[in-house]
Amino acid sequence: MAQEDESSNSRLITAEASFPFSMKIVCGLLKYVNDFARKKDGTFNRGLMNFVEYKVAANPEPNRGVYTKDVVIDLHTGVWVRIFVPEEIAGSNHQEEDELLPIVFYFHGGGFASLTPDFLLYDVFCRRMARRRRVIVVSVGYRRAPENKYPVAYEDSFAVVKWAGSADGRNNLPAKADFSKCFLMGDSAGANIVHHLACRIAASGEEISPMKVVGNVLIQPFFGGEERTPSELRLVGAPIVSIENSDWHWKAFLPEGANRDHPAANVFGPNAPDISNLTLPPFLVVVGGHDPLQDWQLRYVDNLTKIKKEVELLFYGEAVHTFHLFFQIPGSSKFISDLNAFFRKCGK
Repeated sequence: MAQEDESSNSRLITAEASFPFSMKIVCGLLKYVNDFARKKDGTFNRGLMNFVEYKVAANPEPNRGVYTKDVVIDLHTGVWVRIFVPEEIAGSNHQEEDELLPIVFYFHGGGFASLTPDFLLYDVFCRRMARRRRVIVVSVGYRRAPENKYPVAYEDSFAVVKWAGSADGRNNLPAKADFSKCFLMGDSAGANIVHHLACRIAASGEEISPMKVVGNVLIQPFFGGEERTPSELRLVGAPIVSIENSDWHWKAFLPEGANRDHPAANVFGPNAPDISNLTLPPFLVVVGGHDPLQDWQLRYVDNLTKIKKEVELLFYGEAVHTFHLFFQIPGSSKFISDLNAFFRKCGK
């Protein structure tokens, strides 16, 4: 039977997750290899993980209504992007009267340590989003931990946003890209990046013109702290994420000697900066009922509300961590549809 708990932002539903058997096998394999690749000394067997992270090449000709291309934006760091463009505007060099399309900067998950924009599941998801929501997606390949610890992923991600507004970025993006309607979007560790990137842009005044961020989408963000929350303790057998898994990834990413109350992880914790005075675009936060990190995510929504930031919560009671990547799950398709209202509200 479902259990319900009243919250100021939603009705929480904990029911048996609807997860196809084939997807359980895929998730189980990825988790098993990730567990094996993570070494106790803090290093990572990247060759082993790369072996199971099935990657797909970019397609200059339309595939499922979208064409893609890869661009290395910094030869020194190797930071790169995969750009997804709906077929109907492919090759167009004239804006004229046609509709301009928003730009979605997408930051992938993987605990800051694994996965890439060309990983099959991310390629499929970004392709679906570009086609169904009529947006241009810039999926970001930032450097990963433990080889590149905090704050490298944040610096790389900010560099991509700045690059997009540069002459080289504009040359690589379609002429119909609307730089005045940009979204920051990511899942898990990528959603963590969205929070920090949004705050940096708002606080620093660093020049990102002609880019204008109008909305932030955080899908099951990877937040944490020294405290063990009820959901972390309750959902010990959930797919993808566990306490042990999360702890290792935080240790691999955070500076030497830091604990999980570092502001990178505990964004409203005792060491976090005050962001109440920042002018931030609206937030959409996605939470799943079978995600062990849900308590941190719901607190994030509550804290944004307390400091009077515009925030909307989407709670999917049967969703596991990274559910949106599996198109076979009904909630994944529903999420793509639910995005439409937020995009339109923010100016599409």
